[in-house]
Amino acid sequence: MPIEKLLERAEDYGKTTIELVKLQAIDKTSEVASSLASRLVVFLIIALFAIVVNIGLSLWIGDMLGKNYYGFFAVSGFYVVLALVMHACRESWIKHPIQNSIIAQMLKEKSYGK
Repeated sequence: MPIEKLLERAEDYGKTTIELVKLQAIDKTSEVASSLASRLVVFLIIALFAIVVNIGLSLWIGDMLGKNYYGFFAVSGFYVVLALVMHACRESWIKHPIQNSIIAQMLKEKSYGK
């Protein structure tokens, strides 16, 4: 009789442990997804702002150069140079910081009620 009770408790413990791991995985996944979603919203707002500013800057530079499309060419040239620099430094400036951020969020401990 005591062995049956011990086996029953061990089975309950195993089921509870599996359920806890599932819930922790769901918690971490939802935390990372919500963090990425909120960052995406902020990024989209900043991108919209940047587009409007770049159009205004292009028109202003074009006005100074005599033709509107010259301003767009100048701003586009700036972005080509920026893209080349970003491509050359993408590992250290983009990939590694994003990886580190995701790993830090996945490993971050929750402090409930502390």
